[in-house]
Amino acid sequence: MPTPPAPAAGAPDTSAAPDAEPWWRHAVIYQIYVRSFADSDGDGVGDLPGATSRLAHIAALGADAVWLTPFYRSPMADGGYDIADHRDVDPVFGTLTDADDLVAEAHRLGLRVIFDVVPNHTSDQHPWFREALASAPGSPERARYIFRDGKGPGGSLPPSDWQSVFGGSAWQRAPDGQWYLHLFAPEQPDLDWRHPEVRADFYSILQFWLDRGVDGFRIDVAHGMAKDLADPLRDLGPVQVHHGIVGAGANGSHPLWDRDEVHDILRSWRALLDTYEPPRAAVAESWAEGPRRLLYTRPDELHQAFNFDFLQAPWEAAGLRRVVDASLAAAHAVGAAPTWVLSNHDVIRHASRLALPPETDPNAWLGSGGTQPPVDSATAQRRARAAALLLLALPGAAYLYQGEELGLPEVGDLPDDVLQDPVWVRSRGVRKGRDGCRVPIPWQRSGPSLGFSSAAPWLPQPADWSERSVAAQSDDPDSVLSLYRTALSLRRRYGGDGELAWLQPDSAAEALAFRRDTGLVCTVNLGSKALPLPKGDVLLASGHLDKDQSGRQMIPADTAVWLLSQPADRTRQREGCAR
Repeated sequence: MPTPPAPAAGAPDTSAAPDAEPWWRHAVIYQIYVRSFADSDGDGVGDLPGATSRLAHIAALGADAVWLTPFYRSPMADGGYDIADHRDVDPVFGTLTDADDLVAEAHRLGLRVIFDVVPNHTSDQHPWFREALASAPGSPERARYIFRDGKGPGGSLPPSDWQSVFGGSAWQRAPDGQWYLHLFAPEQPDLDWRHPEVRADFYSILQFWLDRGVDGFRIDVAHGMAKDLADPLRDLGPVQVHHGIVGAGANGSHPLWDRDEVHDILRSWRALLDTYEPPRAAVAESWAEGPRRLLYTRPDELHQAFNFDFLQAPWEAAGLRRVVDASLAAAHAVGAAPTWVLSNHDVIRHASRLALPPETDPNAWLGSGGTQPPVDSATAQRRARAAALLLLALPGAAYLYQGEELGLPEVGDLPDDVLQDPVWVRSRGVRKGRDGCRVPIPWQRSGPSLGFSSAAPWLPQPADWSERSVAAQSDDPDSVLSLYRTALSLRRRYGGDGELAWLQPDSAAEALAFRRDTGLVCTVNLGSKALPLPKGDVLLASGHLDKDQSGRQMIPADTAVWLLSQPADRTRQREGCAR
């Protein structure tokens, strides 16, 4: 193994005391969806130079790191998650030099950089897959992927009933009659991770970017890769994907998802990350069930796993408390720090989602253009602001999705003719897909794309986003942007990693109230009536506080408050901590 390089010039200071907490345990990581963040060349699509030019916004926000979605060479069948060359930048997004410049500028600003890695599949334009199609069945070239003969007369039927996450069969027939597996789009053939060349190549890909100064990786579909391919292939029946959690209840025995063998792959990656100084970090995108997800963050595996239970939790106190307790317990069980996230590039933005009734079918809601059921925008904004303070007060790491600091809602009424998500195509219009959370963000009040580009953006922005732009919110002390900036500043002093003690014993109450060992108290009113403000100095509130007839301050519905109390006795406080 080559000697790891020294940290890149201008990298964030990591010369902390040996017993200092690793940065990733308490970091705020800002997700850049590259296509929709900032465009430098006027083609209406975001790129790396554009992202570099806007990194100062993220640093001023108070984030600690940025995570960038794939920008590698790709035919863009799935927005760049179909990769043809993992070691190069697609011309749409720039050049390798642009990637290096972004890392250097981020480090100059004190931001660490996380890149996306997509190991479950490649593009069908990847040289390996082209070789596979040009080679005979049973050839070494096909062994890197998952090819099988079909069933039925002449092999005309798929080898199994496995379904694609994007809709339809997970099998595509090759020109010579064999079938290949694609758990996502047909343009994304699955790799066979039993093949030593596959393992060696991805190890090399990680080294390639680590040697260029990257601080870590987000592992796409980290619960995939390993598959049970023993003949005959096991059919799965009609229900295969439920609420985005795949392989639920299988406890490592599902043929496609969350198999026990995947952890051997992840352990080898952790060993590589640990050879660098300082050690690099990795976060798993794992939709495995909560108890299974903790396996991905054991001490010899990855550092973090996204907490999708929190993202999916209903806007009510008892449910949120159960998720927080379970998340903290799972993290503590393996010595990890929890992660918290409300939105990303695959789900309805929480500035709309939190105002929907809990039983809402997101596909049906998007299919109605975001009108059925209707979203009360005032309620949605109040809840989004309160949720931000809840997220940032919890111990561990927090992930922010670009535009949530502006309060951007889901764009549910995108016209059909602009949709580009393969979910829309594969489901034949039944599922509208994820484009509504990927609309380019607004920087200025005016212009053809509100400062995103000098041209029209690749997805149209709503007209009212002018007043949601960074320019419109920067000098407004009551704006969502100001709320995030203040919250992240306070979090550096009072939040981060550590412990949490609940302040109310009744888990069915209409409020969540907890204290951090720094003295920070977070109270969130999730009920319909105002609640008395607890004692303490108010540091920040997600909305204006009311007064009752006696002049006592009250917390309105859908509002969160941060207060400062005297830090409790550490020993006694730990006894009441949620573990």
